[in-house]
Amino acid sequence: MKSLNLPNALTLSRIFIVPLLVVVLLTPFSEHWFGVPRHILGVALFLGAAFTDYLDGHIARRRSQVTSLGKLLDPIADKLLISAALISLVENRLAPAWAVVIIVGREFAVSGLRSIAATEGFVIAASRMGKFKMWAQVLAIALLILSSVGGAPPVANFGQAFPAIQFWTVPELRAALQHVFGAGVTTMTDWQVLLYTTGRAMLWVVVLSACLSMYEYFRGFYRAVTERSAAERDKAKATVATDARAGQMVR
Repeated sequence: MKSLNLPNALTLSRIFIVPLLVVVLLTPFSEHWFGVPRHILGVALFLGAAFTDYLDGHIARRRSQVTSLGKLLDPIADKLLISAALISLVENRLAPAWAVVIIVGREFAVSGLRSIAATEGFVIAASRMGKFKMWAQVLAIALLILSSVGGAPPVANFGQAFPAIQFWTVPELRAALQHVFGAGVTTMTDWQVLLYTTGRAMLWVVVLSACLSMYEYFRGFYRAVTERSAAERDKAKATVATDARAGQMVR
């Protein structure tokens, strides 16, 4: 198959990793087969798949191997990977469902908008905020997965509502910070609390950037439609004026 080059093969590998990632995160598969904690293997699979997102684009541009198949598969692979990881986090009570609904819903909305734009002959380029959101959610997901290595994070409100802004008010976080940066012995529990709290904080960053980037996409589409409509009106006026002048010359 001519279009199945190295970048496209990397994109396909990202799609094939998705079901394996779900199995690892939701079952003790790796612990029974390889003796590796499932969250360690899960974060390794997730980060490896996320790295292919950068790698396939870089190789495609460098080798001039950008294809229609790659343009189609790349966003699908990204959305499958992120959605599967986030839903697995909800199942493990590591992320709130409402935040995941917003993030995944944004992906569907932007994909639908791009499909409509394509039928209208528009190309909506990826925004900077959209790229930032992608890497922010990779970091947030990785931190949350790692926080469960060795068991659920020992936070009092684990799996429940989390402070929106004042993360430092969480008692377990203050104790962990004192151990890590002050006097005291740092334990695995302290690192779990730090990773979990930082991951939940990053999840707020992802939610906000998802909303902002969605706004940018819709604003760009609206601007493109408005500009084309204005151009068509100007063209129609010019045509009418030309026809009017031609009529006067005939007379």
